[in-house]
Amino acid sequence: MELTRYSVIEGKNPREIVLLRGRGCAWRRCKFCDYHLDASRDEQANLALNRKALSQVTGVFGRLEAINSGSFAELDESTVREVERVCREKGVRDLHIESHWLFRRTLPALRARFSAQGVRLHVKIGVETFDADYRERVLDKGIDAADPAEIAADFDDCCLLFGLAGQTAESMARDIRTGLAYFDRVCVNIMVPNTTSVKPDQAARDAFIHQVYPFYRDDPRVDILLDNTDFGVGELE
Repeated sequence: MELTRYSVIEGKNPREIVLLRGRGCAWRRCKFCDYHLDASRDEQANLALNRKALSQVTGVFGRLEAINSGSFAELDESTVREVERVCREKGVRDLHIESHWLFRRTLPALRARFSAQGVRLHVKIGVETFDADYRERVLDKGIDAADPAEIAADFDDCCLLFGLAGQTAESMARDIRTGLAYFDRVCVNIMVPNTTSVKPDQAARDAFIHQVYPFYRDDPRVDILLDNTDFGVGELE
């Protein structure tokens, strides 16, 4: 199935979003994730695909989110230049991107590069949970820091992953509170079935829906994706 690669988010933090394709996730060990399958080493093929997605950007909100099933640093330079061009021509002044912990040292230069063009970067990291033991032992996330303040130092926003075995309403609510204390925004993703061995846990999902979701559903700083395509990109039916 061909992936949908452009959408408009009209609710919280209105923005356009593009799903770009890069050369692949360098970490590629997260036990719950198969997004890294959306990758190619063919720079020209990636550029053609990404240009098609980026051509749909209108700049209606002056805000764009560019994701790529990995880190922004894993996009080809030709695609990064296309992102710059679109920001410049469409009046995008806020660009939201994603980065793995591994690439945190690349972010100051990237921020400076876009800032020179009048674009502010908002960088999101997939933390998944602030329970460091669970995050590394169960999920193998690859973040060698336990202190939320240390993790947040190089990033603006964070993603959390809920609906997993062992999670409770209390633990999930605590993760959101921690995220809001240290980051500008929190994006909650609920685990859905995929090709990995990590499966959604119905009890944890129900606990989130009934005991946590009502408190954050309307919070302007919390995006909640009950399905991984709720932003309108990815493998839509």
